[in-house]
Amino acid sequence: MITQTVVITGEDLSIDKLAAISENRAKVKLSPRALAAVKANRSVIERKVRAGVPIYGVTTGIGEFARISISTEQSAELQKRIVYSHSASVGKEIPESNVRAAMALRLNTLCKGYSGVRPVIVQTLVEMLNKGVHPVINEKGSLGTSGDLSPLSQMAEVVMGEGRAIYKGRRMSGKAAMKAAGIRPITLAYKEGLGLINGTQAFTGVGALAVNDTRRLAKNALIAAAFTVDCISSNSAKSAFDARVHQIRNHRGQQVVAENIRRLINGSSTLPGNKAKVQDAYSLRCIPQILGASLDALDYVTRIHLNEMNGVSDNPLFFTKDDEYLAAGNFHGQPVAMSQDFLAIAVAEFASLAERHTNRLLNPVLSGLPDFLVEGKGLNSGLMVSQYTSAALVSENKVLSHPAVVDNISVSADQEDHVCMGSVTAMKLTDIIRNTEIVIAIQFMCCAQALDFRRPLKGGKGSEAAYKVIRKKLSRLINDRPLYPDIDIVTKMVRDGSIVEAVEKAVGPLKLY
Repeated sequence: MITQTVVITGEDLSIDKLAAISENRAKVKLSPRALAAVKANRSVIERKVRAGVPIYGVTTGIGEFARISISTEQSAELQKRIVYSHSASVGKEIPESNVRAAMALRLNTLCKGYSGVRPVIVQTLVEMLNKGVHPVINEKGSLGTSGDLSPLSQMAEVVMGEGRAIYKGRRMSGKAAMKAAGIRPITLAYKEGLGLINGTQAFTGVGALAVNDTRRLAKNALIAAAFTVDCISSNSAKSAFDARVHQIRNHRGQQVVAENIRRLINGSSTLPGNKAKVQDAYSLRCIPQILGASLDALDYVTRIHLNEMNGVSDNPLFFTKDDEYLAAGNFHGQPVAMSQDFLAIAVAEFASLAERHTNRLLNPVLSGLPDFLVEGKGLNSGLMVSQYTSAALVSENKVLSHPAVVDNISVSADQEDHVCMGSVTAMKLTDIIRNTEIVIAIQFMCCAQALDFRRPLKGGKGSEAAYKVIRKKLSRLINDRPLYPDIDIVTKMVRDGSIVEAVEKAVGPLKLY
């Protein structure tokens, strides 16, 4: 975990570093090399403006208005009006962590030195992050192409000393927040309105934090799956997770899952169960194949986000070494949006498998355990209805898993005629993760209850570690009680990583790649 200052270079921002800035409020500082690159790049745009070179969004209007020339004297006013006109997001205000992620990512891309902004712009973003001035940004309004224009405009308003902000827990005007923090607002110059808003950083930031959450969630899914294998007294655990089976399939994720499951169930006295039954159901026997595919997707999506986080998403671009200006399409968020749709499907499969495991644990015909994991059937319903909650969330995930990137609505008088809907991919991915955390928490509740009924037999090292940490916070269900407080308790343990931490102390770090 990174708790110290993160140096912004434009080249090496990791998901761990971004999470530290966004969620743990790590300080940031600019590398001297990055600052020098920004300064040198700014000189390119200033020379071209003095020479009268037409530059999109600098000496012309933007979008469909690119055909209209703007005088040098009007350029500063143009940048301000670009920000004003694009501040059109609506809906819920995004969490502070997401705001910080967007700010940090925009800072990182500007520090690569291709956006033509002055050094004061990046220095101001550093001050805002370090002093905790957080623009109020609404979640809906971006198409992901030309980047996140609308939400980043709400960020840019505060850079200008306008808009709305949160400072030290209080909501106030951007002007008041900047004054209270001792930060001088910026009067935008050539390109700087576009420089602050013409990129994918808002939805990429949400996606990168979602990747971080998914890594933790994947480990919880692995532990819960192994725990279920123990509690069901799997009949084919030895063969289903044998390394030789997975080596000949060639899929890395499948091999990694099988290895983790072997380590988690090692030492179990519940396995095998009914030796007369040769093979388990697919949801047990095919755990490596199912979860492995999701791990492969996570690996891919992680690489896409790292590429975007450390790449240049802007337009127009200025190349210092070549003293050249190019207008192109690096604001288009297609690769990130498509990867987020893919991760949404991968995480939804964590929940789908978890619900099937919960079903098997609660059904006495399938588990050999008491009905709904409670004594006194008829009077007690046990954990029966916890599965209803899982089923509802899994069903919602199925709807949310429909890809948003395949949608398109042309805007700006058909100038911007293909968009990726990136903000939609990020929002629904986050919702799927939150739902899946609950579904896996319910699976853990059922596993702990099931292992109580398996005593004196013991589960594997991983299962026992998970059981012990859950039982420290959640008592065994003897007679019916409201289940939502129990679900909340275990969901918090899934989200804060306490189950993963306890299990990894027992079996060592779990692999994801």
